[in-house]
Parts: sequence; C-alpha cells; structure tokens
Amino acid sequence: MRELIEVQRKLLPDLLAVMQKRYQILQYIRLMQPIGRRALALSLGTSERVLRAEVQFLKDQDLIDVFPSGMLLTDDGASLLQLLEEMMKDVLGLSQMEITLRERLNLKRVIIVSGDSDQSPLVKKEMGRACSACIKERLSGNTIVAVTGGTTLAAVAEMMTPDYKNPDLLFVPARGGLGENVENQANTICAKMAEKAMGNYRLLHVPDQVSTEVYHSILREPSIKELLTLIKSAGMVVHGIGDALTMAERRRTTPEDLEKIRRNAAVAESFGYYFNQDGEVIHKVQTVGIQLEDLGSTPHVIAVAGGASKAKAIKAYMKQALDTVLVTDEGAAKELLRDSTP
Repeated sequence: MRELIEVQRKLLPDLLAVMQKRYQILQYIRLMQPIGRRALALSLGTSERVLRAEVQFLKDQDLIDVFPSGMLLTDDGASLLQLLEEMMKDVLGLSQMEITLRERLNLKRVIIVSGDSDQSPLVKKEMGRACSACIKERLSGNTIVAVTGGTTLAAVAEMMTPDYKNPDLLFVPARGGLGENVENQANTICAKMAEKAMGNYRLLHVPDQVSTEVYHSILREPSIKELLTLIKSAGMVVHGIGDALTMAERRRTTPEDLEKIRRNAAVAESFGYYFNQDGEVIHKVQTVGIQLEDLGSTPHVIAVAGGASKAKAIKAYMKQALDTVLVTDEGAAKELLRDSTP
C-alpha cells in the first residue's frame, strides 16, 4: 500500500489531493449529518461554489443523499469512508506517526486522527469516534467500563453506537462530580455512553474532591462502598488528561495548593494527581473514585486527549502510564514528536 501511494504521489499528485478533499467532505458529513451546504463550507473553510461541484459528484456516485434538512451519507458512502480510513492514514502520514509516537512514549497503541482539536471542535468529535471504536474492539462479556468527565469524554459519549455483542455492559463513573457543567460530569457521560451503547449504568453521587474526614465518612456508607468496589474492579478505564492549571481552577483549588502546583511547574493532571514535565507526582488531592495505582490491575486503559496545547500534559502523564492506549489528534502528535528526546 505504501509503495502504491508513493507512486501515485509522484505520477498523479492531483489525484491524491482530490481524494483527500472528498474524503474530508464525507468525514465531516458523517460527523455533522444532516448538514446544509453553507454550514459544511464554513466548517471546511471553502466556498459554497467550490463545494457545490464536489457535493454533486458525491451525490452522482450515490455516496450522499441531499434533503431539505441537509446532506447525509448513504450506506455506500459510509462503507467507502470506512474503507478509506486506513489508506488516508498512510496518505497523510498518520500511520507512521502512530508507530513513532507509540515507540517514543512506550505505549500499547497510539491512534491519531487528522487535524487539531484546538482549532476545530469537529476534530474532537472525530477523536470521540475513534475512541468509541477502540472501546468496542476491546469489550468482552460482562465488562465494567469506568469513565471520567470532561469535554473530550463527552465527545466520546456522543459518538458511541449500540453494541449488540455485549448486552451486559455496565458503565460507571471513575470519579465523583467536579461541580461544573452537568454535561461534562462523569455521571452524565457514563449515563449517555450506556444509553448509546445500549448498556447499563450506575451513578456516583458524591463530590470528586473531599477532605480526609469526609472521605473516610463516605467510605463507611454501605452503598457508596459497594459502588466504589465495583468501580475499582472495572475491566476498562477511559479517561482524559488535563492541563494542570486548568484543572486546578476547575477544582477551585486553595491559593496555597495552587501556589504549590505553580512552584513545582505542574503541566498535567489526571485522577487528582498533578505531574511535572518529568512525570513526577508533585501534588495529590483526595478524590473519590479510581486512583492512579488502580490502573496497574486494569486490563484495558484508554487515554484520550488532543490539541497542540495538550502535548506537554500528554507527555508528562504518559511517563506514568503502563500498557495504555492513547487516542489523540495530529496537532498534539506533531508537538509531541517535535521533541526529539523520548
């Protein structure tokens, strides 16, 4: 495949450019359908006049349908898009980037989607779709899936699809609530994933961050204790990676702890742990839910985070990660690979 692409690149460079453009159009329609031509042109950064000819070609090939409500992929269009995905990864150089980054970060697997989610919210949706597919690949039997909160995990939940092979799936929140927008809470994301995957869910109605006294009090509650045992026995954990200062602000961190986080140059946060660029834990908050040490016994751990701005956070956290699958985007991957040191 690689050799064929190189031949096409030399003899028919225009063909690859056209194929890439039409692939992107089909990809955006899949993420946003039904979508009108004007909205699609804005998303692609092109003119309606240029897009009109491409839309007509795709319609003539029976790859899309055009309705008053907008454009949708046909079954043929969806099948073709799926077949094109691996080929386009080679065309865009993403396949080689995945291998290099996997080796550089010493991970089980790296999945990279094109684009930069800092620049386009649609890239975050595509990361969500890639993560959803990765989750389904690894499901088996009575799997318990623990999920964290955040906008990236909300995109994963939005892109989940029914899983008829695993009817006994159970989704649980990996942590309590942060007191932020309800749609980005672990509880909400867990429930939405279960709904989309046609599974079941349990909710954890406690704050994410609590004092030591409250933490031990909560653990004495039989229902909470039973649920935390269930959460920590999850066969899969899907989580995001946060920027340290952003997460500290979301947690309404005390001025003293915030100064400690700044002074020690923390760049990443996950599960209540704050990491410096060397992957060292420089601060830990008392959180209810999965702890970092719990991941060592979890069969499948999937981290999903993207955007060039998240590269430092991803690199720092991954120095702690063991047997993790990373789902990210081209923006973050390029930043990570610019640093030549492993």
